Amino acid sequence: MGQAKTIESDLKELELNALLEVTEAINNNLSEESLYKIYHFTLLANLKVKKLALFVESEGQWNCKVFFGVKSEVVDGIPVDQFEGEEKVKALGHTECQEFDHVIPVMHKNQLLALVFVGDIAETSTGFTGNSATTFLEALTNIILVAIENKKLARQQLAQEAFKKELEIAKQVQNYLFPKNLPATDQFEVAAFYQPHHNVGGDYYDYISIDDDQFLLCIADVSGKGVPAALMMSNFQASLHTLVRQTNDLKTIVSELNHQIKFSGNGEIFITFFISIYSKSKKQLRYLNCGHNPPLLQVNLKEDVELTKGTTVLGMFSPLPFIEMGTVDNLDQFYLFCYTDGLNEAINPEEEEFGEDRIMKAIKSVENSKPHELNDAIMKFVNDFRQGQDYRDDVTILSAKFKS
Repeated sequence: MGQAKTIESDLKELELNALLEVTEAINNNLSEESLYKIYHFTLLANLKVKKLALFVESEGQWNCKVFFGVKSEVVDGIPVDQFEGEEKVKALGHTECQEFDHVIPVMHKNQLLALVFVGDIAETSTGFTGNSATTFLEALTNIILVAIENKKLARQQLAQEAFKKELEIAKQVQNYLFPKNLPATDQFEVAAFYQPHHNVGGDYYDYISIDDDQFLLCIADVSGKGVPAALMMSNFQASLHTLVRQTNDLKTIVSELNHQIKFSGNGEIFITFFISIYSKSKKQLRYLNCGHNPPLLQVNLKEDVELTKGTTVLGMFSPLPFIEMGTVDNLDQFYLFCYTDGLNEAINPEEEEFGEDRIMKAIKSVENSKPHELNDAIMKFVNDFRQGQDYRDDVTILSAKFKS
């Protein structure tokens, strides 16, 4: 009788020591890897478990986190899937898994967290029996895994909070990208439409009054989406404004922008860009198209011209392999329509793209309208075409109408 009490006392002490070690490890905020190591050591050293394999389910996949007493080939051969949803303790037949005696499903809130395969558990001088050992193993494993799950949830929450903060900053930055006021007179009107694919996007448009004689119109689209694209475009905008204060030579501006994008983007970020400067006194439009969707220019409100001359996408080569300046002379009045590829790549339920031909037809259907009316009409056309299908990219439109 005295010996039985001693064995029971020793068993309780071992269990208590094991729980204290695990609890201390959790309270010390150790890493997931360290918690598994504590678990391994506690079972092997304190509880004298000889064979064990711990499988943890994550995102539909079973992964072995801890094993000892058996070779890795044995662990790789365990048919984990067939034991899901079994009783808490099940004797395994020798034909199923010769190295282990029991499989212990570890549950938390009716959810299967893990499967513990154990072997060589028998009554010893410590008083462990198959039932007592496996019951305690289940409890100990549950404590460890719940702690690890809580750590994962905490990390996810921190990551989500960080992303929300980053997104908020990106939104604030993007608010400064676009001009606050666009010209709206009988002589000169500029209108824009912008719809990001996500909360923040990588499209950009701008109007810059250079002096009393000249003004600049541009549109751009950076590869990628979301926060990184928005931040890259904010740097692009800042660089453009700085360069325009120094020079109105388009080749110099584009070459310098290309160098900065190539350097800051490590050759992995690209920007399509259209930039134009109009001189009222010369009645001349100078432009460069850097791999962008060709804007449509209605010359003297009669002839339609696609503005295609320029160079390749910015950020791909440094220096640029070629630059060809585009000019349109004797331009008393004009209508300029620019857009990003989110417009022409919009799809309908049959996955047919809206395309450039439909854009041209939409423009023709509302000729002589004001820029903001044209933008509204284009968006109505594309929205009717989509029939509720999501856009695949940011959509930006920039329209300008000038007459001397």
